Amino acid sequence: MSRSMALRPLHAEWTKLRTLHSSWWLLAATAVLTVVVGAAAVSAVGTGACPSAADCHEDTVKLSLTGVWLGQATALVLGALSMGAEYGTGTIRTTLTAMPHRVSLLVSKAAVLAAMTAAAGTAAILGSLYAGRLILPGNGFTPEAGYPLPSLADGPTLRAAFGSVLCLTLTALLGLGLAALLRDSTGAITMGLGLLYAVPLLAGVLGDPSWRDRLERWAPMPAGLAVQATRDLSRLPIGPWPGLGVLAAYALGLLLVAGAAFRVRDA
Repeated sequence: MSRSMALRPLHAEWTKLRTLHSSWWLLAATAVLTVVVGAAAVSAVGTGACPSAADCHEDTVKLSLTGVWLGQATALVLGALSMGAEYGTGTIRTTLTAMPHRVSLLVSKAAVLAAMTAAAGTAAILGSLYAGRLILPGNGFTPEAGYPLPSLADGPTLRAAFGSVLCLTLTALLGLGLAALLRDSTGAITMGLGLLYAVPLLAGVLGDPSWRDRLERWAPMPAGLAVQATRDLSRLPIGPWPGLGVLAAYALGLLLVAGAAFRVRDA
């Protein structure tokens, strides 16, 4: 297969996704909501009665990245619409006529979606950390008080930033997998949002600490967001990278199942 033939599915998927107006709105919403919510969280927290790091133990990096919690919702919707919109309009038949190799089609769609989400996510994370650097000192979180300003030169901060971009990207792929499996945008968005947000809410109301810890370790959102922690890692229900691995397992596992179904069934 020539290089141009191999790149055809990628070019086609890039053209489709970039010409869909909702894609740009959702990418912009992902970036803006992530930064705004993070800035609001940082602005709302002051050291108060714990002016030193030893007293407060506030994870200012994780606090600055709070907006990822909401940004994942728009990333999920973007992923679901990237596939579900074609089923909704019936253009999936035209797509399969032009590109009958279904696995290549799904892989190309996932690659383009991941690249666009990662670009928006990078802008969102850099904006969130910059907002944290501007706001935190005014709330008493200064280097003199034991709170270094968020910086990518710091290893844990770099890991939290990179992991947060991956969280947004994997969530978009989760939406794509659900839409490819269900062949419906609404169903994929509903199920995806329930998986992301309803399970952590359930963990919050459970009285049994052992079951609460299990849900926080194996539910995709709380597990994935563990990668943002830069302090007191021993207190986490699951470590940063293993937690991100749980989210990756949900997203990539769903894509594999969806790909197998997509390959054998009618459009």
